Amino acid sequence: MAKVIVAMSGGVDSAVAAALLLKQGHSVQGLTLQLWHANNLDQKGIEAAQQVARQLGIPLHVEDVRETFRQEIVESFIASYLANETPNPCVLCNRALKWAQMIAFADAQGAEFVATGHYARIVATADAKFELWRASDPAKDQSYMLSNLTQQELKRSILPVGELAKPEVRAIAHSLGLAVSETPDSQDLCFLDHEDYRQFLRDYAPAAAQPGEIWTTDGRLMGTHQGLAFYTIGQRKGLPAYTEALYVLEKKAESNILIVGTASQLGNSKFLVRPVNWISGEAPALPISCDVKIRYRANLVRSTLTAIDGASVLVETEKRLRDITPGQSAVFYQDEKVLGGGIIRADGK
Repeated sequence: MAKVIVAMSGGVDSAVAAALLLKQGHSVQGLTLQLWHANNLDQKGIEAAQQVARQLGIPLHVEDVRETFRQEIVESFIASYLANETPNPCVLCNRALKWAQMIAFADAQGAEFVATGHYARIVATADAKFELWRASDPAKDQSYMLSNLTQQELKRSILPVGELAKPEVRAIAHSLGLAVSETPDSQDLCFLDHEDYRQFLRDYAPAAAQPGEIWTTDGRLMGTHQGLAFYTIGQRKGLPAYTEALYVLEKKAESNILIVGTASQLGNSKFLVRPVNWISGEAPALPISCDVKIRYRANLVRSTLTAIDGASVLVETEKRLRDITPGQSAVFYQDEKVLGGGIIRADGK
């Protein structure tokens, strides 16, 4: 059996992941990363993880990575919004911070593997490669959030709950009497702590709140916006009244102008992704046909991937998509397997 470091957040999924590894006979230690929060409070999650560790009889280590998290993840989040993108910091954080910290800690402890409570699967191939697959429970699948991982991380990782449905995970927690068995799933970015991202930007990036004009595509001045960072492509809420519902079509950074239009004008079927992380470590022969997801909760859409250069891929979708948003991650799937993914950089016009 192996020595495994389990990332413990204070939630039910990571608690059950640790419990399952113990049941399998592994030597388990918990690791909680203390992250930067807007209100500087992270004690509730730490205390929950400590309680679970006591119940399971395993040591728990708390690593203070607040400053690293602020510099690498929070500052990147702010910079992306100031560049008129809509970032997904969780995809970046999983590889650049969480897995990096977990593996460094595992090495210091002489542990072979790290584990988390993510809903996804890792499959070893006959040629000693490691594939990332969607979770058995499609409603909880988090493979999208892990699409930035590489062979280096996957070969050291275990995802114990990837084969389970959420009710099964809660049932295991109940059977073990774990205090976190009914902990609700987190729905917000961890560092916002239920705060609206617009207010967060006003507090930490005042430059985002630069009012400007709102124009239609046919040259009608519709009013003023409060700052381009506060709008995302496809957004309807908060726009001026018109004879038809208006949606955000484009954000013009050079002139600080928000372009809006009707539903019939919204969307595209092409966009660029750059840079691309291929899970196998090398790009497949392109062009290829596969399924693409452009947001964590988006449906898969059949698409064709074509190489533009060594770092960029052009994605052409079979149907027009209304919310292709620069800054979000596009993830490529072949059946259950994640081929890779990258950041949406342009709409391909």
